[in-house]
Amino acid sequence: MPPTETAATEVTGLLRAWRRGDAQAGDALLERVYAELKKIAASQLRRERAGHTLQPTALVHEAYLRLLQQQGVDWRDRAHFFGLAAAMMRRVLVDHARARGARKRGAGIDPVPITLTAKRAPEAELLDLDRALTAFAERYPRQTRVVEMRYFADLEIEEIAECLDVSPITVKRDWQFARAWLLIGLGGRK
Repeated sequence: MPPTETAATEVTGLLRAWRRGDAQAGDALLERVYAELKKIAASQLRRERAGHTLQPTALVHEAYLRLLQQQGVDWRDRAHFFGLAAAMMRRVLVDHARARGARKRGAGIDPVPITLTAKRAPEAELLDLDRALTAFAERYPRQTRVVEMRYFADLEIEEIAECLDVSPITVKRDWQFARAWLLIGLGGRK
């Protein structure tokens, strides 16, 4: 559900103050968005294999630490922040999957559920999804951002449209196109 206009404006204000170097705004921002980030992380981890060793809190903390390292980000608004947070969570999960694969000395990684719809999805490996998204991003960067914001951050169509400065119908088309392309890229698994 999209945030209230007041909540979105508050987060946007905190982001801009944080960008200007206001450490207190950074602390207030984390306090304001923490619950939402944790909800996104929990949603992501539900899509992972059973027995995943990362917990939502750890995923949020790791993604947030990576966000803090981003230099020169011009935080436009709440949706932009959550879009980048979603991309960071994706990277954390991919890095975790790669490390797990390395620990198994090259053995196959168990498939994890990947949903290219907002609810249920085909089974694919997270690393396969990452490879497909990376290839997709080379030709379709905006559509890749739509996937990251919709799939990884569970943002609403309207929020994504606002963040990308396009119409909601464009976001819907991008989402449909991206899902079709990625399903083909993942070997047509449904």
